[in-house]
Amino acid sequence: MQISANGINLEVEDHGSPTGEPLLLIMGLGMQLVAWQPGFVASLVARGYRVIRFDNRDVGRSGRVRWHQTLHLPRALIKGSLGLRVDAPYRIDDMADDAAGLLAALQVERAHIVGASLGGMIAQMLAVRHPARVRSLTSIMSGTGNRLRSLPSWRALKALLSRPDDPRDVDNVVEHLVRLFGVIGSPGYPVAAGLLRRQFRRSVERSYDPAGTARQLLAVVASGDRRKALRRIVAPTLVIHGAADVLVPLAAGRDTATNIAGARLEIIEGMGHDLPQALLPRLVDLIATHCAAADAQGARGQDRGLG
Repeated sequence: MQISANGINLEVEDHGSPTGEPLLLIMGLGMQLVAWQPGFVASLVARGYRVIRFDNRDVGRSGRVRWHQTLHLPRALIKGSLGLRVDAPYRIDDMADDAAGLLAALQVERAHIVGASLGGMIAQMLAVRHPARVRSLTSIMSGTGNRLRSLPSWRALKALLSRPDDPRDVDNVVEHLVRLFGVIGSPGYPVAAGLLRRQFRRSVERSYDPAGTARQLLAVVASGDRRKALRRIVAPTLVIHGAADVLVPLAAGRDTATNIAGARLEIIEGMGHDLPQALLPRLVDLIATHCAAADAQGARGQDRGLG
């Protein structure tokens, strides 16, 4: 379904009982809501959650942001690495406001928020800008914008910025994505190329918009260092990061946990910058346990007259 939020149309899927505890999933750079695998969503629903997933702006079936300036990513990346101002059509703050508007449109007062990669950055800023909307925060394979802690390996950056030979050919785009995830994926939890191809084909046939992904990446660069803002987060926070992540290195996860008061860091050996099938049960357990603890903490606060 389509929901209008923060001045943009967002494609949204709502899973589970309407009376379940709301849990919002926010996906990463250029990734669509279908990147949250059905089994992962179903497992959270089985735990009693009302799971909401959506396409961020500029991806999937959500609205596009038009920008008339010439987008030159390499130049923007260099300026960002030097701490210089980078112009962009929007920033992570705006994407966080999209998520807040989505919850408001669904009449969800508060939700558990789970974000991966760019989605983790959006989730963090949602907790900063709209604290009353966030029951708990789970930030997966994400960072703070601290350029000294977030530098990818050269091979990972090169793979991320590469393009398929023929962006109009589905097979060519799928093979390009398989190669990309061969670089940034989890070495300890390899995924069969055939399964990857099926997953990416479903995604590419649903939507493929590299220009939208480029604008999202520009938003990350333009948002800069967010550590000062993250210190205002009051939501119970879990930070999950792979020890083998070459795109957003473990140092970025450690930095995230350091700059959010009371955050717990869970490091997963062998995990890279993806959500492999073999790790999904562990991730579901970590998230559900964290959400339950946050709910219990909130209930105790209300009993003491603090909620």
